[in-house]
Amino acid sequence: MSFTRLIWLCCSLLPSAVFAAEVQIRILDQQGVPLSDAVAELQLTKPSQGALTPQAASALPAGKPAEVAQKDLTFVPFVSAVQKGTQVEFPNQDKTRHHVYSFSPAKVFELKLYAGKPEAPVLFEKAGVVALGCNIHDYMQAYIYVGDSPYLAISNNDGLLQLSGVPDGQYQLKVWHPWQDADLPTTAVTVPAATAIEIKLPVTRQEKPQKPKKGFGNSYN
Repeated sequence: MSFTRLIWLCCSLLPSAVFAAEVQIRILDQQGVPLSDAVAELQLTKPSQGALTPQAASALPAGKPAEVAQKDLTFVPFVSAVQKGTQVEFPNQDKTRHHVYSFSPAKVFELKLYAGKPEAPVLFEKAGVVALGCNIHDYMQAYIYVGDSPYLAISNNDGLLQLSGVPDGQYQLKVWHPWQDADLPTTAVTVPAATAIEIKLPVTRQEKPQKPKKGFGNSYN
């Protein structure tokens, strides 16, 4: 038997190949202006032959620990996106101490007044949006989007994000932003047929939290 025929025979006995695509998503506001800090998540609803089931996809192990730092009296980054089961570090890089907390249903936790790095990261085991605050600096705000799926990312200043390694199949696309005016219905997406997607999300634009300017009566340092 020739080497070429041997390769063909071996391949014919394998299940249908499952390919992984790169899906690019552009997120705009209602005026068509690029929107940064928007989260997009692809949730698998129907896999291609030989691909992971939706249950198996959601059970994939989470990636390496994420980080939300306190720097220059703000949370950095403003928006994070992690898969459920991810641990998040909260290092304090300021000279002053912070008291980080959340009362969100997806995760209630409290890191009492501290400097440096807490002893242990915080585990985010439930999908949902977690709003962060600081008991010492009321203006400090940030958000952690905890997704069911490993296929999620955050848009850059051009409103663009890219999801890599997405297996062929049918998905529901969820989009979220902290300034959105209403929940956006999920969008059905087929991969690889749709690898470039544009979404408009109605938002009321605001200023991101930032360190107050020093002045009379301002005790922030």
